This record gives sequence, structure tokens and C-alpha cells, in this order.
Amino acid sequence: MRPFPASTLLVFTSFLGPKKLWLLWMIFAVIAHFVSAKKKLKEQDIIQRVLKDYDWRVRPRGNNDTWPDTGGPVIVSVNIYLRSISKIDDVNMEYSAQFTFREEWSDARLAYGRYKDENTEVPPFVVLATSENADLSQQIWMPDTFFQNEKEARRHLIDKPNVLIRIHPDGHILYSVRLSLVLSCPMSLEYYPLDRQTCLIDLASYAYTTDDIKYQWKEVNPIQQKAGLRQSLPSFELQEVLTDYCTSKTNTGEYSCLRTKMILRREFSYYLLQLYIPSFMLVIVSWVSFWLDKDSVPARVTLGVTTLLTMTTQSSGINAKLPPVSYTKAIDVWIGVCLAFIFGALLEFALVNYAARKDMTSNQRMLTAKHANMDQYRGYQPLVANPPRSSLCFRIFVRRYKERSKRIDVVSRLVFPIGYACFNVLYWAVYLM
Repeated sequence: MRPFPASTLLVFTSFLGPKKLWLLWMIFAVIAHFVSAKKKLKEQDIIQRVLKDYDWRVRPRGNNDTWPDTGGPVIVSVNIYLRSISKIDDVNMEYSAQFTFREEWSDARLAYGRYKDENTEVPPFVVLATSENADLSQQIWMPDTFFQNEKEARRHLIDKPNVLIRIHPDGHILYSVRLSLVLSCPMSLEYYPLDRQTCLIDLASYAYTTDDIKYQWKEVNPIQQKAGLRQSLPSFELQEVLTDYCTSKTNTGEYSCLRTKMILRREFSYYLLQLYIPSFMLVIVSWVSFWLDKDSVPARVTLGVTTLLTMTTQSSGINAKLPPVSYTKAIDVWIGVCLAFIFGALLEFALVNYAARKDMTSNQRMLTAKHANMDQYRGYQPLVANPPRSSLCFRIFVRRYKERSKRIDVVSRLVFPIGYACFNVLYWAVYLM
């Protein structure tokens, strides 16, 4: 559009008043704005242009110019946003996790920045819509990522599919999807319930080797966590989340793999209140029989048998929640020793009862022999051999407790608590390190 000469514009405006002149200048300004404004390219036009001759079955060219044919492998940058971790199952050795999985890569065939010029603007990114059936609605090439230790998985489709595909002007693509997975987590239960478990999330390409796809963690915040995630688990505490690589070789080639390590520490307070303190009290209650009279047979037997059966029931309830493993767990050591001390207290009463009967028989024999010797050797006193030497403490102990059954009870009052205290010191020193 050719502008008017300045002289012609002055002659034309001389015939107008000030108000009409101001209105005329406003009209010229609006016309000039529309003439000079750039045309904005619509997303629909961009998608139709870039997908016109696009074949989603062919992977994009890599960024390595030293590979003349394919340009090297496609670099896929991965980021995970952990939303929740739940249902950590010790028996099946699995756990459930919900997270947002993000992948980023470049596809030069989808770059629409070339449509930008002096008169045309393009948006900063284009969102590619998806339907509920991802296989039928695939329009662009995407990495064939799968989770190696996944048992069950599902996408979230309410209210719409939770999937985002964003294309940038330079062909950079962001793919984001929300997933819920049941993942296997092989557990080592030697220190149960004082254990720490390492659960993994392994992801790799199913068909493409490292010549075609290479995964790498995003440089900034590769693993993000939802606020409060560490304290949201009922029986575990999420201590740390680490990233690693797990590239593997198989008969069909070498496959790039990324690994997420989640360090989970089992909460000990539940087991302390439900197992350790009750079993500790049961062992102490079984020692009450040492202070009962040896003739209180019903009381001592009932106390010993009751504590033994209670401890056995508690042991069965704990083992029912665990898988049958071939090694010894920390809880097995604790329950086994507690059962041994309770069973030992029951056997101690059997020994006391046996010693009491022996004491009674020995006393009767001594009385009979004494009366016979007095009748046979009245007035005659035979020579008596010197008793064996013993320590002063032992002589005082024997003089104070003449019955062997009483001595066994007194010794048990010291030996059992000291032995159990030594076991506790050793147990907690080994399993809390």
C-alpha cells in the first residue's frame, strides 16, 4: 500500500475541523495496526501440516552427525513424579505406586518453527490430543518404554485420559502420562522387623537397542516427590530415592535401562508395642514360679503352660504375615529365645519337683540309719571322714538352704534374668547396627 504525499495530506486536512481531524487520525491508526499485525498460525493448521507426510512407524533421526544414516540413537530424557506408594506386601513381595511418567525427545520432522516469518507467528507449543485407546490414536512416533518389574498396570482415564503430548517449534516433544503400577520388590527379611528394603522401578525399551534409543535421567530433579509422601506410608518410611542405570545385554541385543531405587525403612513402633514388649512381659511372668512354694504344683504348672501357649500363639500370628523363607529372621531369633526361656522355667519346676522328692527320700533314709546306729552302737561314736573343702559362700549357701529344691529355685532367680539380659544386649547390638 503506497502512502499519500505529505503535501496532499496537508491540503486534505485543511478542509476538516479539529474534531473530524482527530477522528480521521484514529481511523488511520486502526487501519495501520491491522495492516502491520502478524498472522497467527492456528494449532489445527500446524498439526495438519506436520502430519501430512509423517510416518509414525519410523523413528526420528538422532542428533549425532557422525552416524550418516540414522544420526545415532534417539536420546530420551526421563523424569518421574512420585505421587503415592502403598500396599507393600511382604508375602507376595510387591508394592503399588502411582506416579507421573514424563519422557522428552526430539523429532525434527515435527518442527514447525520453519513456518514462522515476518508476517506469521507460531504458538510456543502445540498439544496433541489422545483418545482412550492409545494404539488406535497414535499419530507420532514414541519410545516403546516398558517397566521390567511390573506385574499389573493401568492408565487413568477419568475424566479424560491423563496423557499429555506437547510439541515445540524446534521438534522437541514432551510426553506425560499418569500410571498406577503393581511392581515386584524382592525383599531380604533377615533383619525383619528391623529391616530396610530397596524397591526398584526399572524402565527400558522393549524393541529398540542402544543403537536406536538411549535413556537418560533429566539433569535437574530426575525424581520428584509429592509433598508428604515420605510420611504417608503406614508401615514404612521412605528414607531416600536414588537414580541409577541398568543397561542389560540379552540374546537379542543391548537395551538401555533406567533404575529408580527407593530405600524403605520399616516402622518399628508397631512391633515394639505388639510383639516385643508383650513377649518380654511373658518371659518375666514365667519367672514368678521361682518365688512360689515347691508344693504349689497347680499354680506353677498352670503359670508355665499358660505363658508357653500364649507365646506360641503370638509366634504363629507373626509368622502368618510373612512368607516361608529358608533363612532365619530377627523375629525368629527373638521368639525362639523367649520360648526357650519360658520352656526352661517349666522344666525348672520339673527339676525342683524331682529334687524335692529326692530330698524327702534322703531325709527318711538318714533318719532310719540314725536310729539303727544309735541302737547298735549306743555309747560308741564312730570316726567320721573330713568333709570336702568348699568355698565360704557355698558353705553359707548350703547351710541356709538345706533342701536342693530350694537351692535350684534360688539359683534360677539369678541365672534366668542375667541370661535374658545378656541376650537382649547381644540381640539389639547386632540387629540395630
